[in-house]
Amino acid sequence: VENIRDRQVVPSVKPGYLRPLVPDQAPEQAEPWTAVMADIERVVMSGVTHWQSPKFHAYFPTASSYPGIVADMLCGAIACIGFTWIASPACTELEVVMLDWLGQMLALPEQFLAKSGGEGGGVIQGTASEATLVALLGAKARITQRVKEQHPEWTDYEILSKLVGYANKQAHSSVERAGLLGGVKLRSLQPGKDRRLNGEILREAMDEDIRNGLIPFYVVATLGTTSSCVFDDLDSIGDICKSRDIWLHVDAAYAGSAFICPEYRYLMKGIEKTDSFNFNPHKWLLVNFDCSAMWLKQPRWIVDAFNVDPLYLKHDQQGSAPDYRHWQIPLGRRFRALKLWFVLRLYGVENLQKHIRKQIALAHLFEKLCSSDERFEIFEEVTMGLVCFRLKGNNEINEELLRRINGRGKIHLVPSKIDDVYFLRLAICSRMSEES
Repeated sequence: VENIRDRQVVPSVKPGYLRPLVPDQAPEQAEPWTAVMADIERVVMSGVTHWQSPKFHAYFPTASSYPGIVADMLCGAIACIGFTWIASPACTELEVVMLDWLGQMLALPEQFLAKSGGEGGGVIQGTASEATLVALLGAKARITQRVKEQHPEWTDYEILSKLVGYANKQAHSSVERAGLLGGVKLRSLQPGKDRRLNGEILREAMDEDIRNGLIPFYVVATLGTTSSCVFDDLDSIGDICKSRDIWLHVDAAYAGSAFICPEYRYLMKGIEKTDSFNFNPHKWLLVNFDCSAMWLKQPRWIVDAFNVDPLYLKHDQQGSAPDYRHWQIPLGRRFRALKLWFVLRLYGVENLQKHIRKQIALAHLFEKLCSSDERFEIFEEVTMGLVCFRLKGNNEINEELLRRINGRGKIHLVPSKIDDVYFLRLAICSRMSEES
């Protein structure tokens, strides 16, 4: 961290650079620590893209902080695998409480919290992609049971072939992937002129599919799209899903962290109408990767969908605490709640809010710099720490601009394209970014 400002953000190595730098085989005899540590700079650092550099403005942030790093080390030192309560009680119980802490910080509806005494609760997934797939599988289990009650003569295959889910065309690619992995059809819907998916567009698509003999079962609403950080109209989407009893999952991977600030909660209006909600503290909340927080109103659909109960995993306390292996794709899980516990305690809610507000203010500063230069235009309203901008004119000059920026190696940006308009994205990523 001390010299990260001086390092080139993206390394200038070519694919295959590393193999010649290390021996062909593992050493027969142990080497000294000093030899290994000496090679970090030569072999590894020469090929690292520095996501924590204040000159890194690509994608979205990936969080890092001393509390997160220390908790990660402790997690590695304890080295438990927390798939059931008995496999390490603290691992499960701290997670239950941390997701309640975090849910309260976001002012999530009570039904999502374990402390409400209902069946809802939170779980740490590895990534938002995993959360989207887990929610899809829960929705699939729920609709399959419902359809079987109405049509006992239909086979699983017949039901599956009729299922259809929906998302904004601007939703993350992992939503489409969840459909592929879950073996169901997912439709990407063209949003309105404001690039938001709304209830009206969704209702028309569903009605069309129902007329064609399909069964709508799952909707993903995105709060803060990857391309341009647009927020779907959750409120009107929620009304449609509620009236038709269709599972509504919210993907707020990046922007969800901002909901710890009350002034940004208007962007999650309608949250009480949803079935599952997910965001990544490992993006913007100073918790090291991986820590993707997911809340479910009815985890039983996922527990039932994933429930395989061999004797060697049974234990006497089953049922009195969650066995998180049923809430996720893999069986094994790290003690990730430690990272949340350390970060929330060593920063406090107040400092985390300051961090978010500071980064959004930096985005508005860059927006102002763009707007005051008549060569540039802003492509999308700036609400979070992302500025979408472009040179006025055709796509080619913007492609050339990006080539020059990234070619210099001083800062790193990535582009995006919506409706054939190519633009540049500048995300405020590093916690060390300053106005200067």
